[in-house]
Amino acid sequence: MASVLDFLCLLFLVLLLSSSPVSSGKCNKDDKKALLAIKKALGDPYVLIAWTSQYACCDWAGVRCNETTSRVTSLDIDGTNTSFAIPSAVAHLPFLTSLTFHKNPGLTGPIPPAIGTITDLTFLRLDWNSLSGPVPDFLARLTRLDYLNLAFNQFSGAIPASLATLPLSYLAIDHNRLTGPIPESLARSPAAYLYLSNNNLTGSIPPSFASNTFERIDLSRNQLSGDAAHLFGKSKPLQVLDLSRNHAIEFNITQVEIPEEMTALDLNHNRVYGRLPPEMGKVEWQLLNVSYNRLCGPIPSGEGIQRFDRYAFFHNKCLCGPPLPACK
Repeated sequence: MASVLDFLCLLFLVLLLSSSPVSSGKCNKDDKKALLAIKKALGDPYVLIAWTSQYACCDWAGVRCNETTSRVTSLDIDGTNTSFAIPSAVAHLPFLTSLTFHKNPGLTGPIPPAIGTITDLTFLRLDWNSLSGPVPDFLARLTRLDYLNLAFNQFSGAIPASLATLPLSYLAIDHNRLTGPIPESLARSPAAYLYLSNNNLTGSIPPSFASNTFERIDLSRNQLSGDAAHLFGKSKPLQVLDLSRNHAIEFNITQVEIPEEMTALDLNHNRVYGRLPPEMGKVEWQLLNVSYNRLCGPIPSGEGIQRFDRYAFFHNKCLCGPPLPACK
């Protein structure tokens, strides 16, 4: 009986020690110092209340470490309610591969040059903050960057052409205050996802985009104009295209070839003209809106297209057939 009690006591002690915050993991002292500097620079927000010396920094909320080296590789700070800039101390985490500041409405100011020195970054998410200033050219130094999300901020100025040199699969700079044309160079970007909507971009969609390999493009709610037919093509991998509410995109859709993988197309509030290609009736559309254009002729037949109500087609020059009034 005594041996059983001794065993249970030993087991309890092991469990107690294994759950102790002090012994829950290693923590590089330089990384810990940098993280505490970041916490201080952010005004010691409540969401980082557990960032204390009592706990190993690899166990802190929003922090992840390499299991072998115990160096910080990921930092995710969400939902702070303080008014500060991104701390330059992030540069003192040299092994970061992922950095996120998400939904911090009081986070203001420009992207600090310090971020351009974290050359191991593959993932940079700075969306839903109140960051401002230009999108900096020094982001092009992050030569391993795969994911870049700067959406829902107050960035202004032009889109840097240098972003095209990055090995991105995802680029989002939508819902900002960007101006000027879309850089021709972006057509050379390997990104599959391109989101530039809700800015003040002007000019035409670059002809170089004819050779794009994007899967999703959202250029809606800008001030773009001119031809967009070169974005289409039967063999292109394009699945989603949104050009809505640019008001001055103008092309003949009659001879356009719908990409085989396309399931969503939004062209509303533009100047698109011609007849909808019959092949559109064969597509299993998840989203379709061609309203407020200058289209004519019958809406193609097919379950995939005719399950949409009239609001997807109305306010055109002479478009007709179900779900609109019959053609005369």
